[in-house]
Amino acid sequence: MAKFRITGISFDHMHMGDLLRCVHDHPDAEIAGIFDPDRSTMQRAIDSFGIPEDRVFTDFDACMAATKPDLVLLCAAPANHADYTRRLAAYGVHVFVEKPFASSAADARAMIAAMPPGKTLAINWPLRWVESHVTAKRLVDEGMIGEVIEIHSYGGNRGPLYHLADKIEVRREEVERQKPTSWWYKRASGGGSLLDYLGYGATLGTWYRNGEAPLEVTCVTDEAPGIEVDQHSVTICRYARGLSKMETRWGTFTDPWVIQPQPKCGFVLVGTEGTIASWDYADHVTVQTRANPEPHPIPSDPLPPGERNAIEYVLSCIARGEPLTGPLDPAVSLIGQRIVDTAAESARQKRTLPLIP
Repeated sequence: MAKFRITGISFDHMHMGDLLRCVHDHPDAEIAGIFDPDRSTMQRAIDSFGIPEDRVFTDFDACMAATKPDLVLLCAAPANHADYTRRLAAYGVHVFVEKPFASSAADARAMIAAMPPGKTLAINWPLRWVESHVTAKRLVDEGMIGEVIEIHSYGGNRGPLYHLADKIEVRREEVERQKPTSWWYKRASGGGSLLDYLGYGATLGTWYRNGEAPLEVTCVTDEAPGIEVDQHSVTICRYARGLSKMETRWGTFTDPWVIQPQPKCGFVLVGTEGTIASWDYADHVTVQTRANPEPHPIPSDPLPPGERNAIEYVLSCIARGEPLTGPLDPAVSLIGQRIVDTAAESARQKRTLPLIP
């Protein structure tokens, strides 16, 4: 079969490099081209993957016309997701959006509506590809802990500028130099820890609860002097049965893929018959049940072929003509986006709010 032609659009998000590596390593895919208005942001990818000069573009329409992609990877700042998706829809391509979904539920719905018939819109949440979290979902679906009635999530890192693709570290001095101009620290661009990380807890939490949405949301944020976005948020969601807490943090002492910070990054799922603790990048989950109250580890399942990373999964779904499921499904991600929107507005108004429609 012909290889999937995949084009990368915008290098605002450092995950573009990780996604292009998945494309580069996939036997049935090729990097057709890359685009960003600022050529310098693409240089690391050009060098890493040997992308020839005639596949590197600083003009969007020239890139799309020349590369003729089947699938586009979109790693723009969240505030630009909707506009780019509308522009991409005119080219009749599948669109793969790196988290978060959008800067608002209205934008997310506009993205869904813009997609041409028969074309896939995927929203990637990298924690979906963490073996411990996938194992936790299997155990939930098998009924090990009964009905999920409470979820605790903690997500964060030292800050979004401390690492590049492939988790290459950036020195603190360089981080501080970039902060004043980085979109990550601009409210209008969709910056802040809440918009960066709450979508993980909200979207995977919706997945764990089989699509159930909360009734109301309460959120508080802590903003540092001189920075216009939050770096710490705590959100409480009230469901028809039970409460869930989702916390986001920029400023942990370590990154969870190196050393688990305290509190640990990941999820605690509380059910009517037990509890599962699933930490980011762990090789096991810890389970306690009514029948077996002594906490015990269960090894993390290896991800199966076709689901070992987001690119592999999305391409296999497209090839088979199957819909996306779980967090990558726009319907699931839209519930997460509604939670994020309601949390941001709750923090602004300093009161509990019903879930935004």
